Amino acid sequence: MGKASDSGPGSYAAARLHLLQEGTQSGSPRRAALAGLTDDWLAGLLRRGARDAGLGGVSLVAVGGYGRGELSPRSDLDLLLLHDGTADAGAVASLADRLWYPVWDLGLSLDHSVRTPAEARRTAGEDLKVQLGLLDARHVAGDAALTAGMRTAVLADWRNQAPKRLPELLELCQERAERQGELQFLLEPDLKEARGGLRDVTALRAVAASWLADAPREGLEAARRNLLDVRDALHLATGRATDRLALQEQDQVAAGLGLLDADALLRQVYEAARRIAYAGDVTWREVGRVLRARAARPKLRSLLGGRTGRPQGEYERTPLAEGVVEQDGEVVLARTARPDRDPVLPLRAAAAAAQAGLPLSLHAVRRMASAARPLPVPWPAEAREQLVTLLGAGAPTVPVWEALEAGGLITRFLPDWERVRCRPQRNAVHRWTVDRHLVETAVRASALTRRVSRPDLLLVAALLHDIGKGWPGDHSVAGEVIAKDVASRIGFDRADTEVLATLVRHHLLLVETATRRDLDDPATIASVARAVGGAGTLELLHALTEADALATGPAAWSSWRGSLVADLVKRVTAVLAGEPVEDQAATEETTAEQERLAVEALRTGGPVLALHAQTEPALPGEEEGGTGDADARPEPVGVELLIAVPDQRGVLPAVAGVLAMHRLTVRAADLRAVELPDAAASQEPGGQRPGDVLLLSWRVAAEYGSLPQAARLRNDLVRALNGSLDIAARLAEREAAYPRRRGVDAPPPRVTVASAGSRLATVIEVRAQDAPGLLHRIGRALDAEAVRVRSAHVSTLGANAVDAFYVTDPAGGPLPDGQAAQVARAVENALA
Repeated sequence: MGKASDSGPGSYAAARLHLLQEGTQSGSPRRAALAGLTDDWLAGLLRRGARDAGLGGVSLVAVGGYGRGELSPRSDLDLLLLHDGTADAGAVASLADRLWYPVWDLGLSLDHSVRTPAEARRTAGEDLKVQLGLLDARHVAGDAALTAGMRTAVLADWRNQAPKRLPELLELCQERAERQGELQFLLEPDLKEARGGLRDVTALRAVAASWLADAPREGLEAARRNLLDVRDALHLATGRATDRLALQEQDQVAAGLGLLDADALLRQVYEAARRIAYAGDVTWREVGRVLRARAARPKLRSLLGGRTGRPQGEYERTPLAEGVVEQDGEVVLARTARPDRDPVLPLRAAAAAAQAGLPLSLHAVRRMASAARPLPVPWPAEAREQLVTLLGAGAPTVPVWEALEAGGLITRFLPDWERVRCRPQRNAVHRWTVDRHLVETAVRASALTRRVSRPDLLLVAALLHDIGKGWPGDHSVAGEVIAKDVASRIGFDRADTEVLATLVRHHLLLVETATRRDLDDPATIASVARAVGGAGTLELLHALTEADALATGPAAWSSWRGSLVADLVKRVTAVLAGEPVEDQAATEETTAEQERLAVEALRTGGPVLALHAQTEPALPGEEEGGTGDADARPEPVGVELLIAVPDQRGVLPAVAGVLAMHRLTVRAADLRAVELPDAAASQEPGGQRPGDVLLLSWRVAAEYGSLPQAARLRNDLVRALNGSLDIAARLAEREAAYPRRRGVDAPPPRVTVASAGSRLATVIEVRAQDAPGLLHRIGRALDAEAVRVRSAHVSTLGANAVDAFYVTDPAGGPLPDGQAAQVARAVENALA
């Protein structure tokens, strides 16, 4: 392959193609071979060009990724043509053309510059990104002494300027992280730019080159190679120079790397990113400490007349717990600490660090990981208490937990953690991996501990509630078994273990029931009461539900969902206190506005609408004194649309269709019959009886643009109900005119009949990809089956619609099993 240097670009292109397609090399060896092949070709171009022009005192320098020898299949070439300044400018420009044009002719991306060593130094001093690239400068061809001199000078400048430049570099890294997010949590991560990506590794190399600090090296090089290997496979799979690991390409990339599937790929990427991100945290903390010490030293000498008062390198040590002290802004082990004799020390140190809001030092983690004795089983009471203290510290728990995990201590304490560690969650509602979600849930639960009588059980349940996601089948069922084992291992008694198992088994019960079931149905309340068993467990489950949803993401919790869950808890609490279930089934109280709309609908014989803007309150921890913006105000999250209409067939598909026509996204919806007081109903012409009005409550948001006026919605709804507006045709025309871009194929819709869901109606559950007109199609299918929708409970979680419809026959009774199955099939066919 070295012969490419002696022939034209065609020979290089053929050798390059052979290297990338032969499959005998991969990973680092292939990247090094590609860099070597490219070096040889470019060296030949420089030799011939310099010889023909009669030029000396020039060299070709690879910088950036090419300088590091990290050439992926579609990487650009970052090149510097260096000259000593003695040659004619035109001759140098001509030589540059003879280098750059062959690269462009092959379709390769090129980042190029032509400078003298002095110009290179000056440009690096003005542009941090240029300076970072030159730190990885590597001689390719020409005058090696010229390259060496420039590189030596640039490195010296970098070290001299480090106190000023490193804070600038940190700011760049932080800004990039804000824009790109954290690689270890993204479903479509940028392997280079996201936090924990390849760009951060380059920054850590620059810090090391400054001689001020160095990154922890354990696993860092392997993490870098893993990300580079993934990028290589991505380039080969797409044929493009991309760093974005898109969903539709993950299976092919996984196959190219010999991995089982896309989840295995993401998990490998997340593990690498987590290692890099933690190394960055530790390194930048050390840089800050060194720079603070340098800045303080002259002032201290001045104050003490040249005497510091303590030996150089000594810092004040403040005790925090047995064997644990604070030193220079970090938590370290006391000199008397004996991790080999104190198995609780790692948890005690972690709890002390989190409670103090301080990082756990890398040295302490390393020492405990290498010397700490395993905890006895069951754990001693102190160990369990320290775990609860760690989990209850709030936001500072997260970095301390990350430090323990980086040292391999978490899986020693909780072996079952390995299955959820770095496990991706494909549901777009989730913002975290499974393991980070569990920790974040504990953080959220820590703000709710004053609401429960057993905060220890709440915090441990928060940590374990999704532990079953590493196993096949229903994660709640699998998690119940694991939770029992973990709870007994860490020393909870049998009664507490059963409570924890119940919390894990039913952690989705309240929110799913509140948003998908009719709370006026006695069977709904009775089933929840049977599942939780007692008021104490219900209290814990209520707090766990809120913490879980808040830790999931913005789409999983709202004031609306919170009010539904609170209403359900109130009803179940009464039943557990001995109140008959039937007494809890009273019709939901109608507000004054709802009653006014219903009366107006009866009077006019048509629909009546009201629109109200909705806002969300601040989340726990974001009030004054929390981590959020103290000056923030609640932001509008949508509009509540109340509609009252005389009961008739086709109301649900008509309303849903009109909303879809106006590009309103339905986030939640409720439909129920409203019983008016006899006096209110008797005032209306025709003497309609109470219950003749349907009340629909919708939470909607404009897909884009502003919201339509209520009058326009009402006019279209009137036309839809009287048949003069063909909604299905209008939606089909719009879809044909403006087809939506298709991404990854979504799972097919699933429609089921909920067994024992209600004694008063048949419950049809629909789970499907959210799309314009989805609710309209469901309503039309139900209408076509001649069933009556008694109530509907619609919720949208990210891209997923999860809906429940309580339907009856025309006489108002539940459907026979056969008919119920037929209705479910009809709805599923309508959505297919």
